Amino acid sequence: MPSLCNHPATGLPAMRCIQCGNHQDKVIDSRSSKDGTSIRRRRECLNCGSRFTTYEQVERTELRVIKRDGTREAINREKLFRGLVKACEKRKVSMDVIGRSVDEILSELHKDHHNEVPSASIGAKVMDKLHDIDPVAYVRYVSVYRQFDNVSEFIREIQALENRSRQDTMQRKLFK
Repeated sequence: MPSLCNHPATGLPAMRCIQCGNHQDKVIDSRSSKDGTSIRRRRECLNCGSRFTTYEQVERTELRVIKRDGTREAINREKLFRGLVKACEKRKVSMDVIGRSVDEILSELHKDHHNEVPSASIGAKVMDKLHDIDPVAYVRYVSVYRQFDNVSEFIREIQALENRSRQDTMQRKLFK
């Protein structure tokens, strides 16, 4: 059984070329991502000269969600993303903003929790993000998350949102 070839310069395992399958390459360029969570490497195959890009990032332990009924399941980025998309439907919120928000929420959850996270913590982080992104999306999400049954619950939430907005505006004026 052939062993994995090591990179000639670093001694670390090299990547398989996507064109010829050769295990020997050289790194032409390395850059950190904007958020510093991954490294982008441009490589060139030493056999065929083909160039390709690889990404290196820290492998996190899998977070598990403790649901309201006590069951546990792996955190699902796609489910989180779909929830934000649904809340922001027909609003002027780009998919880029939603994607970054999901990444930020997941980073915060990994920072705050080791292995398991209560679903209420996830919901609170989503509400905080949506509050900053779009007030209508926020109210939509909150109404589903908190299972509003009548109009008075909507009215109370909107009034609380208006009060927070006024306080934020007053604080900005104080610190100018």
